[in-house]
Amino acid sequence: MTIHVVDIEHITHTCPAYPDEPHPYDTRRTVIHVIPGGPCRTPVTIRCGQVTTTIACHRHEPADRQCGACRLIVTTRRISEVFMGHHGPDRTRPHEVAA
Repeated sequence: MTIHVVDIEHITHTCPAYPDEPHPYDTRRTVIHVIPGGPCRTPVTIRCGQVTTTIACHRHEPADRQCGACRLIVTTRRISEVFMGHHGPDRTRPHEVAA
């Protein structure tokens, strides 16, 4: 099994559409560490015309038919939330004119 360890960061705000509840408008995932699973244990032979080649099963098979070395596991290490504040009509950008 190849294991990917990730951190997830949700960037949230409140706006006139949902004034009572902060909601995420951007989610960022950062890969922290990768633990390789090793070489494929059940390679697949594919053919195209007269040419044959062998590839790892993860390039050809769906996840439930992949070998243990090719199967991908994603583990979340940390989930964080950054609140950017309240955004509404009173918080206009400098180039915008408030109505």
